[in-house]
Amino acid sequence: MKIFHISDLHIGKQLHYYNLREEQEDMLEKIILAAEAHEPDVMVIAGDIYDKSAPSAEAYEIFNQFLNRLTRLPKPMPVLLIAGNHDNASRLSYASAFLEKSRIYISAKAPGQEEYLKKITVQDAYGDVNFYLLPFIRPRDVRQLFEEGVVTSYDTAVAAVLNRETIDDTKRNVLVAHQFFVAGTAEPERCDSEQNYIAVGGIDSVDICHVQNFDYVALGHIHGAQKMGAEHIRYSGTPLKYSVSEARHQKGITMVTLQEKGVPLQIEQLPLTPLHDVRKLEGTLEELLHLDHAPLEDYVSITLKDEDGLYRPKDQLEERYRRILEVRLDNTRIRHKLAHTMSSEEHLTPFEAFQAFYQEMNGQPMSEEEARVIADVIETAKEMV
Repeated sequence: MKIFHISDLHIGKQLHYYNLREEQEDMLEKIILAAEAHEPDVMVIAGDIYDKSAPSAEAYEIFNQFLNRLTRLPKPMPVLLIAGNHDNASRLSYASAFLEKSRIYISAKAPGQEEYLKKITVQDAYGDVNFYLLPFIRPRDVRQLFEEGVVTSYDTAVAAVLNRETIDDTKRNVLVAHQFFVAGTAEPERCDSEQNYIAVGGIDSVDICHVQNFDYVALGHIHGAQKMGAEHIRYSGTPLKYSVSEARHQKGITMVTLQEKGVPLQIEQLPLTPLHDVRKLEGTLEELLHLDHAPLEDYVSITLKDEDGLYRPKDQLEERYRRILEVRLDNTRIRHKLAHTMSSEEHLTPFEAFQAFYQEMNGQPMSEEEARVIADVIETAKEMV
């Protein structure tokens, strides 16, 4: 059985205020083309379908078009998807009963008192493959299902939910989950785009010991494709780069081939080439303005190394690079000034501190409009304290 494993589509996400609709539609179309070429038997989408719990109409339209294209493939396949921490369970599960008529199976909510994990069985030449769909859960979502004291953490929540299931280990079983899985003290490699969603101190971590017996574990949540403690436990990563910290990632589809029980699975990464890449560029202003084979159409994070003062460098760079994410200055003078600013930051108001930071990072002061926005943000934050 051939499985396409993807996750973290984050439809509707912006990249430094750039709308990514064009890139996301192109990425989803390339997944369709890969499905036409490789004819998987099942497609798994391991959570974070949308970037926000209240997706825009545009985001719904993009994903709806993707599902429609999947159902019209020459060899259509079951599509199994779960909710991630970014998804709203009620919104994602809307019309799920109707979608099952097209073999699109959605598990968005934690199991209830009389409910268990959604189980989808798909057959191949070797028999049944049971897919267990575990959406993102928090301890509070399932605590009422167990005696007091059983669920005290994310780890015990996932363990307790899985222990409720009657899983036949003589069969081939696949788990689809969206949690922060670790292997003992070993954590997955993370990047800036998901740092805000992983709890400090690892309190939301779940150990892979609870899922070792599955024949394959298709994970979502982490943006870099990687195994977690064992070959058969994997994050597929995002199909697009969603932060500068992902610039060196090779995005793609994790294609898994299951054979008969006990035979090692085969894993292949099918690369996805983005419509516009995300890159880091470093050098002096003069070097970058005359760089051979410059990625003029890509999203670029630029770090300028000039020691001398520059006049509105971003304005000059924008004449050459169409999609600038950020322009940073990194030289001896800036590092010295930044260190001095940080050492005396207790004497600055929040507005003054941000004003100094902006000046150091961009080589020019904030505009009146930018200053007004920051002042409003600071005042709003004060009111919330």
